[in-house]
Parts: sequence; C-alpha cells; structure tokens
Amino acid sequence: MAKSYKHIETKLIHAGEPNPRIMGAVSMPIFQSAMFEYTGETSYHDLKYIRLNNTPNHVALHQKLVALENAEAAVVTASGMAAISTALLSILSAGDHLLAQECLYGGTHDFLTGDFAGLGIGLDFIDGDDPGSWESKLRPETKAVFVETMTNPLLQVADLKAVVSFAKAHSLVSLIDNTFATPVNFRPIEWGFDLSLHSCTKYLNGHSDIVAGAVIGRAGLIEKITHKLNHLGGSLDPHACFLLHRGMKTLALRMKCHNESALSIARFLEEHQAIEKVNYPGLESHPGHGRARELFDGFSGMLSFEPKGGVEAADRFIQNTNLPVVAPSLGGIETLITRPVTTSHAGVSIEDRQRLGISDSLIRVSVGIEKTEDIIEDFEQALNV
Repeated sequence: MAKSYKHIETKLIHAGEPNPRIMGAVSMPIFQSAMFEYTGETSYHDLKYIRLNNTPNHVALHQKLVALENAEAAVVTASGMAAISTALLSILSAGDHLLAQECLYGGTHDFLTGDFAGLGIGLDFIDGDDPGSWESKLRPETKAVFVETMTNPLLQVADLKAVVSFAKAHSLVSLIDNTFATPVNFRPIEWGFDLSLHSCTKYLNGHSDIVAGAVIGRAGLIEKITHKLNHLGGSLDPHACFLLHRGMKTLALRMKCHNESALSIARFLEEHQAIEKVNYPGLESHPGHGRARELFDGFSGMLSFEPKGGVEAADRFIQNTNLPVVAPSLGGIETLITRPVTTSHAGVSIEDRQRLGISDSLIRVSVGIEKTEDIIEDFEQALNV
C-alpha cells in the first residue's frame, strides 16, 4: 500500500520512492536501458521503452510530482516547451481556439503566435487582471485558457481564481505554467486548475544542469498528453530523470532561501534612488500583492526591475556585478541575471514587447541561494559605479 505524507517537505523526500527499495539502494538507480523485456503488454503505450516515458525512473518522478501538487497523474518531458507544446496540441486541433494571458514567457508566446496559425488553431490574448473582458474573446470553438502563475518577466499575478471559475463556466480546459512559483509556493490543482505545467530545468531541478518539463493534473488529460508525447518523441532521458529526481529533494529548502532572499533584495532595490521600478509580488507596492498573499505560500526567487538611465544604465549595472552569472534561464542555486529583450523575449516583436511593458532596460534576476547580504552588497556597488 502506498504511503501518504502530509507535508511537502516530506513528500519531496519520500513520495514516489520504490517500495521495496531496488536491491536496497537508498538512491533511485539510473535505468540506462532503452528498452525492457516484453511481459505481455497489450497496448503500445504500455510497452516498457524510454520514448514511452514509463521506465522506473520516469514512474518514480511521476508519482512524486503527483504527490507534490495533490493531483491525479503526471508526465515528465524533454523540456518545458515540450510540456507546453504537447499539452496544448493534445487539447487543441485545427479549428479550435485558445485564450492565453497576454504576457507570457517568450518561447510560449512565439509558439502561440508563430505556429498556431499554420496548425489552424485560433488565438486571442486576455488581460489577466480584467475578467470582465474575457467573455468578449470567447468563440464557440474556444477549448482552453492558458496563464502563468507569475508572468515572465514582469511578475504579474492574474486573477487566478477568476480563471478557474471562467474555465469551468465555459467548459474550458485550464492550463497554468507554474514554473516561477513551484509546488512549494502554489499548487494549482488544489485551486481547480486542470493542468499545471513546469519547466523542470528551473526550480524543480535547481542546479542548472538539465533541461526537462512536466505536466501534472487530471488523469484523463495526462493520459491523452502522454500518448501524444509518445508519438512526438519528447521524452526525458533516464539520466536526466535521475538528476531531476535528486534535485527535487532539496526544493523546499531552496525555495525557502529563494523566497526570503528575493524579498529582501526587492525591498533594497525599491528603496534605491537609482531604481525606477521593481516587479516583485512580495512587495506591498505590487498591484497584485493582495492576490499573491491569498494564493501563494511564498513569492518566488524571481524579480525584475528597471534602473534609471535606460539601456545604458542596465548594461552598466549588469557588467559591474560580480556575483550573478549573466545567462538565460532561471531557478538555479546561483544568481542569474539577464535583460529579457536579449534572451527569453528576444523572439517577441518590439511592438508586442512595448505593448506588454517589457522595456529594453528591464533586468530580470533569478535570485540564488548565496548569502543575501552578499548579493545586496554586490548590487549596491554595481548601482553606484
């Protein structure tokens, strides 16, 4: 009988682990075998094969992810974009229509705006803060609504409760990219979302050494997504499964540090005379702060800000920092810094970036687990150069 655990800290360590342990191994072994012996399976999708996402390494991850978000089922993928694209293509087909939050990760935005038309799928963007405007975007063929827990890179917090109510009222599948929050801070399934998606490259793994994704949610939808994934081939390698499985065990400890440090840094930046604007939902000044306090158990390690002086000041700040690594991606143990217009949102048109409020001088920071005071001291000297 599978054991159940009450707290997420314990689930991260024990949920989904093999019982009994495989040959007594305390750590989950790596099953580096492309295929497994046939044992009478009657369905193609049940054959034991890496591409079918059902090796022992995959199964252990799926069970742990299910426990973390109190869901029915889960599947891991080769990347966060594999999770997003496969989930959407499992729900939508030619002639269907999607409603999506207007400010999204650049890769998601590019996929929706660049590929949907060729696939015959309709798209409209919605303002996450204005539920009253969503109905006007509905069509008879609308099948789903897609949002982010905290938007990348502006850290907006949509009216997520209204998203769930709207989806249920109109029989839409609700999908949410929960990468920035992680299950430690927010568990979408508990709030009524159908599917929660992650780029596991980020916080879930936490060590900047793999690319992976996950979809978590209703069993019927996950089965459909898994079958689509089996055909598209975006499966996760067993060794990457092992690294993700290992990385997840420290997620609660890491997120506690990320949450606390990012809040302190956001407050420092907000008070600094060289800073024009700070985006962090943990700040009382953030327009979505009240909503974030109600929904989240923490505000993440992600923040963005605009220095006074435009692009020149932004580049000067980045060049004069010593601790952060100037690199794309996020969620690692090291602090990462970038201008989204040069990395995550480089593929978004200038017009769309301006409309969304993503300025050329915007700096995004993924706060690591270094000593908070060291990061603040480094940021202060970089701002004062």
